[in-house]
Amino acid sequence: MSANLKDASLAAAMPSSTPFNSLYNLTAPAFPSLVQAKSATWLYTSAAIVISLLALEQIVYRYKKRHLPGDKWTIPIIGKFADSMSPSMQGYKKQWDSGALSAISVFNIFIVMASSNEFSRKILNSPSYAEPCLVHSAKQILRPENWVFLNGKEHLSYRRGLNGLFTRRALGMYLSIQESITRKHLTSWLDTASKSTEALPIMMTARHLNMDTSLHVFCGKHISEEAALEISEKYWAITQSLELVNFPLALPGTKVYKAIQARKVALRWLELAAKRSKESIASGSEPECMLDEWVQILNDPSYKGRREFSDLEMAMVLFSFLFASQDAMSSGLIYGFQHMVDNPEILAKIRAEQDAVRQGNYEKPLTLEMVDQMPYLNAFVKESMRVKPPVTMVPYKTLKPFPISDDYTVPANSMVIPSFYNSLHDPSVYPEPDKLDPERWLSAEGSASTNPKNYIVFGSGPHRCIGLEYAQMNIVLVLATAAALMDMEHEITPLSEEVE
Repeated sequence: MSANLKDASLAAAMPSSTPFNSLYNLTAPAFPSLVQAKSATWLYTSAAIVISLLALEQIVYRYKKRHLPGDKWTIPIIGKFADSMSPSMQGYKKQWDSGALSAISVFNIFIVMASSNEFSRKILNSPSYAEPCLVHSAKQILRPENWVFLNGKEHLSYRRGLNGLFTRRALGMYLSIQESITRKHLTSWLDTASKSTEALPIMMTARHLNMDTSLHVFCGKHISEEAALEISEKYWAITQSLELVNFPLALPGTKVYKAIQARKVALRWLELAAKRSKESIASGSEPECMLDEWVQILNDPSYKGRREFSDLEMAMVLFSFLFASQDAMSSGLIYGFQHMVDNPEILAKIRAEQDAVRQGNYEKPLTLEMVDQMPYLNAFVKESMRVKPPVTMVPYKTLKPFPISDDYTVPANSMVIPSFYNSLHDPSVYPEPDKLDPERWLSAEGSASTNPKNYIVFGSGPHRCIGLEYAQMNIVLVLATAAALMDMEHEITPLSEEVE
């Protein structure tokens, strides 16, 4: 009965002249047509959005760039990322030569590069407009709360509390540590060289010497040889992450990720050293390293600054010193060796000065007074760092629109980069600027000595390198000891003058 009713309803729903199959043949194609139409609309809409965003990127870049030299158009999204991954001195020189101010873009980070001494110094001395950002990934690597990212009065106050770590008395204490570590490494170099007739590369060798010296000056007996070796080995990951602009995400396997892991290792050991130093000074021990000196300063009743620093805070300060000095000091030391050995007449003068200062006793420990009696070597180190500056630029980030010139304002949140190279190779201040000439510093009336504003190897302004005397003294000490105790040769290759 029910079956008959169902059949009747079906028959009533369909006109008798329209076959059942014919009905489905007419209606089925409507569904895929609708899907195809929606798909096409989505595709066109997405394409329009992407094209609009890419066009907007170019418009914004052109608006920010205005009349500055630089590419008229930027590569979509990545900009000059490929160049930042494999930077070259030739590439930087080309950019600097394009104008006193020039513009590029990397991953939508707008960058203004300053090549003249005027604009470079203006950036370095305008803390209300710009703050150091070092490299784009620096805050991820150093931690955002690190003191190097402070600005204005807060930075000045913090820095004032650290100045006591670089007094002449403190430098005298560090000198004995530096000399001990240097002699240990030079002895090892000679032992290795005696077992081989081939020339040995110096870059990583000198880098390890520099790291070992810094860690023992900073931490003394509070850091083990195991810890120093692990930090030195891991730190190379940080060096490799220091491209101007890196891949923006710290994903596993990226350089920034590896650098962050290396930083964690270093901070763990440096925190332990800070804890041990506090315990040592509390027990009545005399300062033997930078950490000890700092703890004693904080315990001095006459000290007026901030007194409480956690182990982590002290570790981050020491790590910032490593970050600021390791690659720069290693570079300065390596070029110092190269310049000294490649110029026999200069090496002869350095050795003659060492003979006079040491009076034939090369086992006698060096003192600051003896270093002061080495004007030629000090001038040589200063000149070596001018010809091949360990640091060619230091990126800053604008805090607000920065009217850097009469006709151009750097937009807020842009990267602005003062170059040191052109200031150090200005022919009006340094005649024959590519020539290594230590004598140019020995005359108080010479153009080099009377134009100190051009010698910005260690920066300028409130963020000028706090440890510049320590850095120069370390290079002087190593080269003085090497010149006195070693015979050296440089096997020149096509890459010897290339900057890596």
